Amino acid sequence: MNQRDNKKLKSGFTTGACAAAAAKAAALFLLSGQKPHEVEIPFPTGDRHSFVLHRCFRQDNWAAASIIKDAGDDPDVTNGAEIIALIDDAGKNKTKGIVLLGGPGVGRVTKPGLAVEVGEPAINPVPRRMISEAVEEAEKEAGSFQGLRVMISVRDGEQLAEKTLNSRLGILGGLSILGTTGIVRPVSAKAWTDTIDASMSVARAAGLKEVIVSTGRTSESAAQKLLHFPEEAQVMMGDYLAYALKSAKEHGFEQIHLSGMWAKILKCALEIPQTHVRHGALEVRHAIDLLIQLGLDPEIADNLRNANTAREIFYRLVTMGKEDIVRGVCLQAKVFAMRQSRLPVDVYLVTSEDGVVVHV
Repeated sequence: MNQRDNKKLKSGFTTGACAAAAAKAAALFLLSGQKPHEVEIPFPTGDRHSFVLHRCFRQDNWAAASIIKDAGDDPDVTNGAEIIALIDDAGKNKTKGIVLLGGPGVGRVTKPGLAVEVGEPAINPVPRRMISEAVEEAEKEAGSFQGLRVMISVRDGEQLAEKTLNSRLGILGGLSILGTTGIVRPVSAKAWTDTIDASMSVARAAGLKEVIVSTGRTSESAAQKLLHFPEEAQVMMGDYLAYALKSAKEHGFEQIHLSGMWAKILKCALEIPQTHVRHGALEVRHAIDLLIQLGLDPEIADNLRNANTAREIFYRLVTMGKEDIVRGVCLQAKVFAMRQSRLPVDVYLVTSEDGVVVHV
């Protein structure tokens, strides 16, 4: 067992929470002249949390502060990123509120279907409210209300964004400032399911009626070579099989193209809705039972019970010339996917060597 499984995993803070804390610190320094070393901000849940500043400096009519994002035990590409807020009084002619801008390392939305309008910096609605509320608190504490302009940046954000699906969603030039509660729950499904929903929304906004739902880049690329769909049609579901299938229906698609490698397709055929090993461990005995149900000779099936992995089962079936059984597994996966989504589903079985080897 992994050591992480023996202890309570540590939660962290979202990029939105870090941006709000940095914005409050910069506003306090600009308005009061006193350099803070730590700030406390309100969260959407009603709680309050404190942040230690990484940097804080001031010059003439502007100030800046930064927070190093701590995502806790969540394996997030933004963990350790420096979230920066620069504040000046160029918005002082406004009667209330702040002017919010996206700086270097923060992406800009270029496709419809997301929570932020096209042309706007990719700072989601809840982080926008958190930033506004944090700056308003700074104004109250400093006793100065003059309207401020806030620019949020992420150091090396453009490079970090290359490790995400942002470009596919139409978020170019950097990361998104995200979060609905301010808290990152470790190894949470929410980041994946949010990305699935966002991908579906972008595809629908592009006018598409069919979507490729894949388990990874290899399976996605193989299906795309056959289908030649627009980029927006490609939705990476990771291990969230049942969620993605249902999401396609909820977003109004008419057809799903489900692409995956053998282990994931086999789990789909076995009706395992979440295909990560933590949640949907593949028992070889269950796989063998399914193969017998699909017509594999029990004596041959017994010889497969010592297989260590799903991959080994697949290649031994192919070596024995049992392509009909492999196809039967794909058809069984198709039945489950159609039942989950209530939509027509085409299934594509992919190998890294040969691309799509079965299409049903």
